[in-house]
Amino acid sequence: MDLDVARIEQAMRVIDPVFLNTPQYLDEQLCRALGGRTVTVKLETANPVRSFKGRGADLMLSTLAPGTPVVCASSGNFGQAVAYAGRARGMPVEVFVPETVNPAKRERMEAFGARVVAAGPDGSSAREAAAAHAGRHPDRLYLRDGLQAAIAEGAGTIGVELTRGAGEAGFDAVVLPVGDGALINGVARWTRQHAPGTRIVGVNAEGAPSMLESLRAGRAVRLDRAATFADGIAVRGPLEASVRRARALVDEVVLVTDEAIAAAMELAARTLGIVLEPAGAAGLAAIAEGAVAGARVAAVLTGANPRPEQLRELAGRLTRPPQEPGPAGRAAF
Repeated sequence: MDLDVARIEQAMRVIDPVFLNTPQYLDEQLCRALGGRTVTVKLETANPVRSFKGRGADLMLSTLAPGTPVVCASSGNFGQAVAYAGRARGMPVEVFVPETVNPAKRERMEAFGARVVAAGPDGSSAREAAAAHAGRHPDRLYLRDGLQAAIAEGAGTIGVELTRGAGEAGFDAVVLPVGDGALINGVARWTRQHAPGTRIVGVNAEGAPSMLESLRAGRAVRLDRAATFADGIAVRGPLEASVRRARALVDEVVLVTDEAIAAAMELAARTLGIVLEPAGAAGLAAIAEGAVAGARVAAVLTGANPRPEQLRELAGRLTRPPQEPGPAGRAAF
């Protein structure tokens, strides 16, 4: 295992404090809406990049020499995080994005000083373009979300805060959306050591089950397409390194539909007063759908950068009477 618990703990003293010690609490209205279950939410959206990605990006860049140019690919949140951390360290940042990138995310990346390049129709094409660009410019370091251990270890600081704030009873399960795998692997690495009785449950979108299929196969599986509106977890194929970590650390991956995610976005807005992007609501969707066992669970709400049309759809849903959670649907490996 290349993820180190000691480095995760050390990261709590390295990462920019603006990303640390995020709100972690029970909301009575939310718990009531979820059938009376005890559901702790951890809010990773109240920071300058509106997502958890700042933790891993900031830790990763702290390991580099000042001024090192970096290149990455992103659907938006990782690019924002690298741009923000790079600006603080005087590091030029280039972010390759799909042509369909959320315009608000692109605007924020550029506001943080990144050079943003649109490359191809999806995240896979953006990653290929970023890797090729870095290959032509050996002075620039290519960061691949889910590859470098420091990125996952930075995300693992969420696990530190979850376990320390869980109380004596702890959690039966921690539920996390899964895209590239850095978040779930980092949190799981810490939790396995410090709360071994807690199950680690990942959530894939039904239209992009790449990590689920990879864990079932025991190797990285690449899908023909990722059909989901949750662009933060619309990953066609995880890295082999990420799958290897997840095989050792993750208990289960479940699937949720886009409709369940949209309903969870509505639920978060009604009960918590928080506007989440689809990927950020995936864990909450899995709990609402009955796909996660346990009386005491924690959901990490990972991002709040929805697309403009998603905001309009959410606003429309909020004008209608609230709907009950749908039937359970799960797929475990």
